[in-house]
Amino acid sequence: MITKDDIIGIIQELVTQKDAYIVDVKIGASNQITIELDGAKGISIDDCVEVSKLIDSKLNRDEEDYELEVSSAGLSSAFKVIQQYYKNIGQEIEILVKNGKKLTGILKSVNENGFILEITKLERVEGEKKKQKIVEEIQLLFTDVKSTKLVIHFK
Repeated sequence: MITKDDIIGIIQELVTQKDAYIVDVKIGASNQITIELDGAKGISIDDCVEVSKLIDSKLNRDEEDYELEVSSAGLSSAFKVIQQYYKNIGQEIEILVKNGKKLTGILKSVNENGFILEITKLERVEGEKKKQKIVEEIQLLFTDVKSTKLVIHFK
């Protein structure tokens, strides 16, 4: 049986050489292997093909048949590893907190425990007729976050 650790062991060095990282490795029923990669500069189709060929060269289909899919992390996919937070500093993200609250703002900084989100909201300020833009920084722990996604704007 092919394991997740087997696959990570095969590809880790190559992925690191490409200045990339493994987002997820799944092995489903009947050895359906799905690998999701990302990197600071993204992942090209050629990178995915190279990883796929490496796995094919290390595994023997005669001993154990498998189906293989290697892809880059999707733009609309939820973040799965801390490297995705670092990659997206300065970008607008949407957070679903475990208490059900949804927050949208700019990812300002990241550390091993969590991150800072800058949110802008309209609030009534005493002495003003119109609501004013208020910028607030919120510190969130990874343990408090249910999901994080990049906000995509089309112009």
